[in-house]
Amino acid sequence: MKNVLVTGGAGFIGTNFVYDLAKKDPTLRVVVLDSLTYAGRKENLNRLPMGFNWIFAHGNICSRDLVEKLLREYSIDTVVHFAAESHVDRGIKNPDLFIQTNIVGTFTLLESLRAVSNETGQAIRFHHVSTDEVFGALAPGDPAFNEATPYAPRSPYSASKASSDHLVRAYWTTYGLPITISNCSNNYGPYQFPEKLIPLVIVNALAGKPLPVYGKGDQIRDWLYVEDHCDAIYRIADQGTPGETYCIGGGNQPTNLSIVKSICSILDRKRPRANGASYADLITFVQDRPGHDFRYEIDSGKIRRTLGWTQKYGLEDGLAATVDWYLSNSAWLSGILSGKAYSDWVERNYSGRGNAAETGAREPEEAGPQR
Repeated sequence: MKNVLVTGGAGFIGTNFVYDLAKKDPTLRVVVLDSLTYAGRKENLNRLPMGFNWIFAHGNICSRDLVEKLLREYSIDTVVHFAAESHVDRGIKNPDLFIQTNIVGTFTLLESLRAVSNETGQAIRFHHVSTDEVFGALAPGDPAFNEATPYAPRSPYSASKASSDHLVRAYWTTYGLPITISNCSNNYGPYQFPEKLIPLVIVNALAGKPLPVYGKGDQIRDWLYVEDHCDAIYRIADQGTPGETYCIGGGNQPTNLSIVKSICSILDRKRPRANGASYADLITFVQDRPGHDFRYEIDSGKIRRTLGWTQKYGLEDGLAATVDWYLSNSAWLSGILSGKAYSDWVERNYSGRGNAAETGAREPEEAGPQR
């Protein structure tokens, strides 16, 4: 890799990946393409090292003219594709946007790469970042997902990602485009927009708001700290075998309720409430999501064996690091919480779910000394 195009590079995982690239290889030239929707912020990249060669391009992956221009102008040799609509709840309410971005956008990238590669005679590697949700849901006792697991998507989001996975593979088998795919479990960590469980719980707890838990909170997820995920993606994009798929998981199986309680316990230690009560007192059970998958688990054996990937963060350490980041980045968080995109989302998603309509942003409650 010398010249890398990162789509969605101002979003949650994309931002962390660009920082990872800057640490791993400061000689790289990185082009970030992002449309700066609600979850993408150019300011996320303000802490890149001075002298690191990166370029920001504001635009949509569905614009073929723009994509081809970037590929040619910067002699791109590797594309890492994060740009996607990624929240299941948003996909239930607005599936057409997911079809357009996740399927049509990926198709546009593939066609652009094919055209420019044919024109220059130089192959461009394409790594497609996908999700374990394409595999459907696991029942208790079912073996973990792996690269051979059949696809069985159950939501508009996962169906759109499954479709894009199939397109990417088709461009390998049909046109020989050197692609790789990764399917990851639930990510968490710095820069995550507070619509997902972990940042939403942190944000609401600090504001003294209810902590909404779907159903009984017994859904089971495999949680992957974002820095570990980025290291895996780097290894795949740099060393992965073209045509291959790699599953990336965190190797844990907590319930959603236990995750919420763990965050509350960490906050009790680091930012105790002025009234002496536990943040766990704010837990509120709300109406479950339609078609909510019960359990996910990933077997990461292949990437461990073939590319030497290992995790640096266990779940407890990753949660503590995530809480520390949000406590230390109040300005970033205030910018998100004061925006209309966040308040509108809370109202649309949680109205009619009992007390969950009270989960919108407000100023943090008084707290005891931080530690």
